[in-house]
Amino acid sequence: MKYYCLGIKGAGMSTLAQILYDLGNEVIGYDDVKDYKFTEEGLQKRGIKIYNDSNFNLDKDTIVTYSAAMPLDHPEIERVKKLGLRIKKYHEILGDITKMFTTIAVCGTHGKTTTSSLISHILKNTLGCNYFIGDGSGFADLKNQLFVIESCEYNRHFLAYHPSYTVITNIELEHTECYDDIDDIIATFSEFANKSTKKIIACGDDYNIRKLKTDKEIIYYGFNSNNNLYAKNINLTNSGSTFDVYYNNNFYGHFDLPLFGEHMILNTLASICIAIEENIDYKTIHDLLLTFKNAKRRFCEEKFGNNIIIDDYAHHPTEIKVTLMSAKQKYPNREIVAIFKPNTYSRTKDFKDYFIEVLNMADKTYITPIDCNREKASDYPNVTSKIILDGLKNGEIITEDTTFKLLKHNNAVLCFLSCASVSHLIDNYKKNYEKNI
Repeated sequence: MKYYCLGIKGAGMSTLAQILYDLGNEVIGYDDVKDYKFTEEGLQKRGIKIYNDSNFNLDKDTIVTYSAAMPLDHPEIERVKKLGLRIKKYHEILGDITKMFTTIAVCGTHGKTTTSSLISHILKNTLGCNYFIGDGSGFADLKNQLFVIESCEYNRHFLAYHPSYTVITNIELEHTECYDDIDDIIATFSEFANKSTKKIIACGDDYNIRKLKTDKEIIYYGFNSNNNLYAKNINLTNSGSTFDVYYNNNFYGHFDLPLFGEHMILNTLASICIAIEENIDYKTIHDLLLTFKNAKRRFCEEKFGNNIIIDDYAHHPTEIKVTLMSAKQKYPNREIVAIFKPNTYSRTKDFKDYFIEVLNMADKTYITPIDCNREKASDYPNVTSKIILDGLKNGEIITEDTTFKLLKHNNAVLCFLSCASVSHLIDNYKKNYEKNI
């Protein structure tokens, strides 16, 4: 079959395109963005053509899918409609793919990408697996029985999926533009969990997860001893994390993790649960976790001059909090600087106070104007970055043209935080730095 993926440089669409290609389909794509994005790596390896204009023909049997970030009045969407091509929603195509395999669906407000990556890392190096990870990493082979898929709750898209196992990392208020309240979110996660044909793996420390209504078997993990699998004797250092795991109150084994923050231990516990369910032995799990490399744009570190640059996808206050805590864990003697690009007006408005609280954890905070491609500023009057800035103890506005402000920071950790691209901010900072050496 032939697929045309609009917004192909988006993390999810890029991943879908790679999987469709691996499954034997012809795939091409379109994107407004001409600059290189990290999500292109897998597309380039496969030779998937990316267009930035409409100066090419499309076969009449091509199936079109588009990113949720693209407005429905986008010229390319209007073009394929006029051509009479079949249009299928992105999450519906993914739903069809989940039917083909024993699917491990990883959902939750936070930690989906890392947890999916951890599970995939263990399984692809043991039993073999296909995977869809929201950092632009995808792979499929019809010979594999297992499929790990990062399953996003945005607009209830994951309800199109057909999970065998469902992993739930946490449940928190998010996507307030499409959910009424936390009860609405919990009910939707319950609906998704109840689609599981095998078991649910869920963080039992999470208050909202314990509210799930399901008759499916749940394996709980966490730090508390009332979970089926839990971590004890935790030690967080500037070289990583160590902990002991107990399963059904019996000592299971000791683990050494090259990751930072307690949240990473929770993500790892979820992966251990899946590995145990798939009969992978302790030593294999332990040794593979030692070789794990974090997902793209998840606490991605680079030493630059006297500073450390961290590029992280954190965009919800809870994610920013754990990223800053991880930076403090690894670099306890350095200044921690947050450079935050807010994404969506609704999130900025609804979590203003929480953003202020967590960004004040940094020694210094810079905040950019809001970057949003799926909401209109006119629908959110008076919602700008200033509503966060006004509550910061030590904050100021920064733009791509004013990254020279960062030059005054030496021996610092510069944390660039957003689900939107921060590459231009980082590149401009580097250019300014090199000019002033």
